[in-house]
Amino acid sequence: MSTDDTLTNGRRRTVLKSIGAAGLIGLAGCTGDGNGNGGNGNGDDGNGNGDDGNGNGDDGNGNGDDGNGNGDDGNGNGDDEGERIAWHAGGTGGTYYPLSNEFKTTVEENTPHTLQVQSTGASVENVGSLESGDADFAMIQNDIAYFARNGESLDVFEGAPVENLRGVATLYPETIHIVINPDSEISSLSDLEGATVNTGDLGSGTQVNALQILETVGLTTDDFTEQNDGFDGAADQLRDGDIDAAFVVGGWPVGAIADLAETAEIEILNIDEDTRGDLLDSAEWFAEDTIPAGTYGDIDEDVNTISVQAMIATREEYDADIVEEVTAAIFDNTDSLSIKTDFINVDTAQDGMSIELHDGAARYFE
Repeated sequence: MSTDDTLTNGRRRTVLKSIGAAGLIGLAGCTGDGNGNGGNGNGDDGNGNGDDGNGNGDDGNGNGDDGNGNGDDGNGNGDDEGERIAWHAGGTGGTYYPLSNEFKTTVEENTPHTLQVQSTGASVENVGSLESGDADFAMIQNDIAYFARNGESLDVFEGAPVENLRGVATLYPETIHIVINPDSEISSLSDLEGATVNTGDLGSGTQVNALQILETVGLTTDDFTEQNDGFDGAADQLRDGDIDAAFVVGGWPVGAIADLAETAEIEILNIDEDTRGDLLDSAEWFAEDTIPAGTYGDIDEDVNTISVQAMIATREEYDADIVEEVTAAIFDNTDSLSIKTDFINVDTAQDGMSIELHDGAARYFE
């Protein structure tokens, strides 16, 4: 590797780490992510805390000699009875985190391995954790995976692809919710001009998707007041009347929105047919989606919107046998899941896969 490449990769690792640790970086030049996380998501996915009891350093997902599945060999602690696997999810208010904990239960019941599930800022942060080896598996959006692997579209990845990023499986549509304060009288994306809008955590898949969508209707960050917070924070802002709208990316029903709808009146923006067509034309990873009537509170009509795909990713150097065992545990036991059960199955697990598969996942899906 050349000196320039070394410096570039070192800078990116620093930037990605700062996204998760302090959220001090904004995104620019998004032409075509974030709870998400978009999420979410969540979504990309929302409210990444990092060290809220999920284990860092010596007590959970640390590096070095403590045997937690990280380090240069990517093969964990060498314990014949199983590995402790670092699994980075998303914010607690989205879908990534509770679903990851269901995966944890399934994997631990069907393999000798244990999963350490960590709450994070979701997609962009999780890519950085996989690149550095701090994570063994992570939840990310398929569009963010594509940007990272190909080194494009986001400043943090531009010209510096994440070479070790590999896919495992796609899971479910990550629906883009545009939640509106009813007092704001917003009925179209264009009406967000001059509004105060929460576009998601800084560096999240939700933020990237929000800026992509707004750019498609001619709005940049100069045209509205941008706020950045995770799903739970956005719900509080809407409840308190501090913002006009919030972007939330996650599989419906998103917990933070469902909880908000129980205590406050909300609206979810219906994207008209022409605008939705423009959005679908603007990016190949967007797909049509609909939030069914009755999903949230008193919203009694279907809401037309778009979505990206949630997926599981890993790192190229991680042990292929472990990847295959974890993949098999999840997809051989989907009947043990309670979240997104209409979508998560072996037949659709490669739909929308935007990067090359890890060898262990490829063995399972052959």
